[in-house]
Amino acid sequence: MVFPTYENEDVGEKKNPVKEFEKTYIAELESKILKLELENKNLQRENLQLKKENEILKRELDKLRIPPLILGTVTDRVGKRKAVVKSSTGPSFLVNISQFVDEEEIVPGARVCLNQQTLVIVDVLPREKDYRALAMEVDERPNVSFKDIGGLDEQIREIREVVELPLTHPELFEKVGIEPPKGVLLYGPPGTGKTLLAKAVAHETNATFIRIVGSELVKKFIGEGAKLVKDVFKLAKEKAPSIIFIDEIDAIASKRTEALTGGDREVQRTLMQLLAEMDGFDSRGDVKVIAATNRLDILDPAILRPGRFDRIIEVPPPGEEGRLEILKIHTRKMNLAKDVDLAKIAKMTEGFVGADLKAVCTEAGMFAIRDNRDYVTMEDFIKAVEKIKMKKGSGTTTPALNVMYG
Repeated sequence: MVFPTYENEDVGEKKNPVKEFEKTYIAELESKILKLELENKNLQRENLQLKKENEILKRELDKLRIPPLILGTVTDRVGKRKAVVKSSTGPSFLVNISQFVDEEEIVPGARVCLNQQTLVIVDVLPREKDYRALAMEVDERPNVSFKDIGGLDEQIREIREVVELPLTHPELFEKVGIEPPKGVLLYGPPGTGKTLLAKAVAHETNATFIRIVGSELVKKFIGEGAKLVKDVFKLAKEKAPSIIFIDEIDAIASKRTEALTGGDREVQRTLMQLLAEMDGFDSRGDVKVIAATNRLDILDPAILRPGRFDRIIEVPPPGEEGRLEILKIHTRKMNLAKDVDLAKIAKMTEGFVGADLKAVCTEAGMFAIRDNRDYVTMEDFIKAVEKIKMKKGSGTTTPALNVMYG
């Protein structure tokens, strides 16, 4: 059979249908070959991946088949590659140190892993730490300074002598030949500035500020509170120079009595650990303890003796001059009208503490915002004082307020 040939109108060439068919067929075969090669490469990659996963699973299985290691605590070093270890099972052993373990890490108190058969030290565990202590409020440097505290000049002088001088100028105590006080106890009504004093002295000394509330140290299970106290002091030494501030210390340091429940005994264990920690560190060291309470009368005498809280500072409600200083501090960023007389406000706020005066300034600002004003008037302050007096339980208007209203 003879296929006809056709002449290309453009170039005058003749087409052969057999050759055209062969070209199309060959192109299809080449395309199929490329697809098969790609599938083959994908299968090879999947095969390699499965082999790797298989090897990983085999290694994990081998690890599971290895007998467990024995935990121990190093009690002494003997020579270069030997140590005395007290195992978790009870007895102590003189064991070898594996060549894969850094011998500098093998120090008394270190926790190590021992091979179950040869008792060789094969690994060193990180030091035990109660990470709940890290959840305490830790401020590398509080932003509160003594300029933010008014009416407490005498208290500022005393706390600087006890806390700031030993941290910044320890040589002064060495020249005189005395030991600086270890701790300071601040007592007074709520809102008088006890926490601000502690933060300000930490700011002036560039010390780490660790704040604990006494109730946080009371735990449910036996020994947990004492362990947390121990770890807080360890954290303070690591971040030295540092200041440990224990707020509401009466929660764990109240007077011990004979009639005890299980909870009372646990609180006393925590207190005894606190007493031991305060006795245990150097008074010239870089860790200072400041505590605050509203109930000095219920504290245990053991924590008040010299050598623990050497200086007890009263933080009373401010007088009229102190209230004026506090008002100036809290209003220095406020937009005040010309009729605002801070001296008169200080007179009409007798019995107010620093927290109350801050609330007065805030409430006065809220009254101005309520009236769509960008400045605060004397009338706003009068309303604010009356509102805070009502909250404090007074409910009566002072003569000063009557004069101002009249």
